[in-house]
Amino acid sequence: MPLKKLIIVSFVNMAKIIPVKNGTKRDVITKKASRLFREKGFTATSMRDIAEAIGIEAPSLYNHIGSKNEILQEICFRIANLFTAHISMVEQSNNPYYIKIELIIRFHIKMMIEDHENVYISDHEWKHLPEPYLSNFKNQRRIYRSRLSEIIRQGIASKEFKKIDPYVTVLTVLSAIGGIESWQRSKKSVDPVSLEENMVRILLEGLKNHQDIKEEGFPKTKSTIK
Repeated sequence: MPLKKLIIVSFVNMAKIIPVKNGTKRDVITKKASRLFREKGFTATSMRDIAEAIGIEAPSLYNHIGSKNEILQEICFRIANLFTAHISMVEQSNNPYYIKIELIIRFHIKMMIEDHENVYISDHEWKHLPEPYLSNFKNQRRIYRSRLSEIIRQGIASKEFKKIDPYVTVLTVLSAIGGIESWQRSKKSVDPVSLEENMVRILLEGLKNHQDIKEEGFPKTKSTIK
């Protein structure tokens, strides 16, 4: 085959975004961008970088996405909405408060393990969101933490939890779970399920008021990590 023809074929192949099974071209773009945002940071990542990671020319990328800000918005709000939907489900359940907190802790751990890159971006790169998205995201984040604090307050009132400050408790729990970032960068000598079970035990034991809590008759929670 002549060299000229080879070059043309190569260019045509590069210009295609091939979605994974049950996915879309936009999913491919978001996945490649999220990895670059985590590795290089949002500010240092350009649309050209994203296009190169996908294997297309930069102008072709604009046929599918308007800007890298659009990708950041999609990632941040998708993750925030998942957490919001989960806490709403937990709040509406009839479980005791220590089970509610356990379910929330397990969900946070699961997300940090199974959707790590996007959770990391949502936790660290949200400050680069443009207005009005930045204010909306900060408000959603604040409301989520307030709802989490309220579950802690209710658990204290029902004597399921020790008399501890709800705000400090939320900070401590979320910071501890954020530490999974170090595990992600490590050789992972601890498997994901063991990591989850140990973290749940440590965090819950610091909350439970063992003198008053009655666990009989309530379902035991378990790992949902794949």
